[in-house]
Amino acid sequence: MSYDSLLIDTCIVRRYAEGAQDAYGIPVKTWANYLIDEPCRLRITGGREIKVGAEVVLSNHRLYLNDIDITERDRVVIGTVTYEVLLVSDRQDATGNHHKEVDLIEVS
Repeated sequence: MSYDSLLIDTCIVRRYAEGAQDAYGIPVKTWANYLIDEPCRLRITGGREIKVGAEVVLSNHRLYLNDIDITERDRVVIGTVTYEVLLVSDRQDATGNHHKEVDLIEVS
């Protein structure tokens, strides 16, 4: 069984993009689709404490992806649910980077 066959879901990776300005001239925070229909696998975890800045956040979802460009500033959409990326971990094999494990928190 190959790793790719375990990625049974698809997701959209969204990246922050400055959009139009509001009435006060401040850029509106918008998220643009960056990667579409990426193979992935979402798993509910028992909870993991992750330090984000000065806060400690409890992540209870982990996403498995191929070795793609994803950062802690991105968001992921699976179905109709949006998740914020808290931590990206590179996993390696004998030849280099193999896949990414991403800790998430649900935002909507």
